[in-house]
Amino acid sequence: MIDPTLIPIAASDLVAARSQMAFTLGFHIILASLGVGFPAVILIANYIGLRRNDDVALGLAERWSKVAAITFAVGAVTGTVLSFEFGLLWPEFTARYGDVFGVLFAIEGIFFFLEAIFITIYIFGWKRLSGWAHFWTGVPVVICGIGGAFSVVAVNSWMNQPQGYELGPDGTATNVDISQVIFNEAVPYQVPHMILAAYLVTCFLVASVYAVGMLRGRRDRHHRIGLLIPLTVGCILAPIQFAVGDTAARQIASDQPIKFASMECVRETSTDVTEYIFGRCTDEGVKGGIAIPGFDSFLVGFSTDTEVIGYDTVPQEDQPRNKTLLHWAFDSMVGVGSALIALGIWFGFVWWRRRDIPKTKWFLRAVSVSGIATIVALESGWIVTEVGRQPWIVYEEFRVEDAVTDAGGIWYTFIGAVLLYTLLGIAAIVVLRSMARRWREADSAEGRELEVPYGPVEKPPAIGGTRG
Repeated sequence: MIDPTLIPIAASDLVAARSQMAFTLGFHIILASLGVGFPAVILIANYIGLRRNDDVALGLAERWSKVAAITFAVGAVTGTVLSFEFGLLWPEFTARYGDVFGVLFAIEGIFFFLEAIFITIYIFGWKRLSGWAHFWTGVPVVICGIGGAFSVVAVNSWMNQPQGYELGPDGTATNVDISQVIFNEAVPYQVPHMILAAYLVTCFLVASVYAVGMLRGRRDRHHRIGLLIPLTVGCILAPIQFAVGDTAARQIASDQPIKFASMECVRETSTDVTEYIFGRCTDEGVKGGIAIPGFDSFLVGFSTDTEVIGYDTVPQEDQPRNKTLLHWAFDSMVGVGSALIALGIWFGFVWWRRRDIPKTKWFLRAVSVSGIATIVALESGWIVTEVGRQPWIVYEEFRVEDAVTDAGGIWYTFIGAVLLYTLLGIAAIVVLRSMARRWREADSAEGRELEVPYGPVEKPPAIGGTRG
């Protein structure tokens, strides 16, 4: 029997462990997204530069590869800390299910090391390899980034839709079918949704940097190409992501109805369910927000007669705790996605008419904000995924409170993680700003000749003549 005096301590440890995991994951996921999406954007610029003999595009690719090296290095540190947290904060989870998801993490580790090898070859290959030979060394970086993302998100998908194993008498997973684990029922929608999100974060974040520069008067071709390449890719992917997200939401309504009901503040099972945009989820219903009658049922089954299960169909202890946070996160993600599509339509229409970006400053302001907006959507998406699964760490099988460590001092490790990640973030920003400042000074130097990454390198004359 549990000592009642230990309950506050146990609850405090659970809050500390969840807070540390949420903070480190929320920090790392931004860097991980850049690790997935940035190599592809770099290669697109590299390809354009080689195909069109465009020195500006080649120069951008070279500079972006150096930025990618910084974010990759910081992401390696934050990811390493995160991997240790699984065993240190959630020992019962790894003890019970380690044989299930351990293979996927091993695969992710292989992809990570391969990506590190090839990104090193790519960065040091400038001026050392011929143009197309160097380009192809970057292709494995893109593949490894996608492969690593697939492996990690497949674990999270399995936590939402567990399958491919049996539970032994002691509660430990046995008879693992790794193919069913890797390709669980949530993978078809959750993995593409995350990979597309990584690309959108990268594209709009990079585009926003050049939009800010253009707002400050830097209207040269360097900034124009730097804006056009990622913005074009991002605007193409935004509606695709919206369609994937819509499919994912309907699948969640079927596979995890309590999560969906909490996302949409649906308390009682019924048809013709009202869709609420924001608002507070209370025991009496939704307070505030914008109500659209019947639209929630229509979104689930394309008909207002579609029945939507309410979260009151399960006991309160089996429901997500903070439904308002979950609801706001879901609406924020959808709202940002809709705004990105609108931005893409604006950009596409003007480009179709004039073959140029919109001249108005409001367009550049919108692009400048889009980078931060995609990060908000990314974090909101993970809140939906993780908070929506509560109180389960493995859906409807194993509770988070049963997985947490019974060791003390978690608040101290949480504070230590915050300090470490803060220092890493500051260091990365300082280094990147320093690199950007040097590049701006080089670009503005009078009489500067454009440095072509694949151009011939002249050897300096020998000092003192030749030796006979």
